Amino acid sequence: MQYIQPRPSSIVAALYTVRDLGVDVAVLHGPSGCSFKHARLLEEDGLRVITTSLADNEFIFGGQQLLEDVLRYAEKTFNPKRMAVIGTCVSMIIGEDMQAAIDSSGITTPAITVDIHAGFSENIDGVIAALEPAAKAGWITEDELTRQRHLLAKANEVERLRGAASKRYIEPERGDLKHIAAQALLEYARSGKKGMAIMNAKKETAYMFIDELCALHEAAPDADVTYLANLGDCGLPKVRGDAERIRTEAQERGLPLSILGSLDEYGALGDDMGSAIQERNPDFLLIVGVPHAVPAEYTKGITVFSITNGPRQVAPLRELGHQYVLVEIDLHPKTLGVRSIVESEFGAVLRSMKCAPS
Repeated sequence: MQYIQPRPSSIVAALYTVRDLGVDVAVLHGPSGCSFKHARLLEEDGLRVITTSLADNEFIFGGQQLLEDVLRYAEKTFNPKRMAVIGTCVSMIIGEDMQAAIDSSGITTPAITVDIHAGFSENIDGVIAALEPAAKAGWITEDELTRQRHLLAKANEVERLRGAASKRYIEPERGDLKHIAAQALLEYARSGKKGMAIMNAKKETAYMFIDELCALHEAAPDADVTYLANLGDCGLPKVRGDAERIRTEAQERGLPLSILGSLDEYGALGDDMGSAIQERNPDFLLIVGVPHAVPAEYTKGITVFSITNGPRQVAPLRELGHQYVLVEIDLHPKTLGVRSIVESEFGAVLRSMKCAPS
């Protein structure tokens, strides 16, 4: 499909992936402004992002010597355990051999090159471009690489079928008012109706999405609600660590949580979560994170409250029949660099109604 709305960048996807692989320093081989916003955000999450700052002179004569200098500087200054050189549109166009620069630089830090640019139609190409050299370097197994390929394909399929990539252009929306949805959700929960709350979140976004399940349990502790979340122990190093921290804290808060799948399996869990919904047969359902992963056949006839962090996901969720659709604006920046659960806007609203009559 030829989109006319902005789509995620494969360069940025590569940056997030090397972060998940335990890279300490990522060198963007391109202009200083390339992927600036995400580079700054990732620095909040422990990944030091530096750039070779290629300019018009290097566009003509090449920037290998500059890259070698930056690699030596990075090793000496930051003492990293792992490094990655990330390509850009400029390095691709001028045909830069980034591996040759690593080999000639004399650095001893384990390092991989990610040959990528922003011209790919799918951002998952950036993920695969980072995972393949990581597997070759022994940072992940071939089995994990195969697993990741499968999960990426499933996530891409979900977005194309029911997500923000399902149409050429989708008008961004803010969704329903949170206090109206919170009041309706608590009325269901406090009425004795049978409910189910599911988190199917992508990676670190779970630090905030899990809060909405915690808040519902706090506001309606005696409600007949079962809680399910994709916090299993699988995936790349950072993903596993995040899941363990979130799972432990949620349980310490008293959330009676069952686990189904892991944080990198959000796109592949639709049918499994759908089967759990059918088995529970709830009157109402709260799904947070990537709600559109669950096909509509599993939620038909159920009052559904869904929460996403994508304004362009609102319309597709309404088309799936979800009666209440909410957006947690700026969720992703708020969950970068954190190591404990972050209060959500919807969670705060639920807590404010904790003692309110139904």
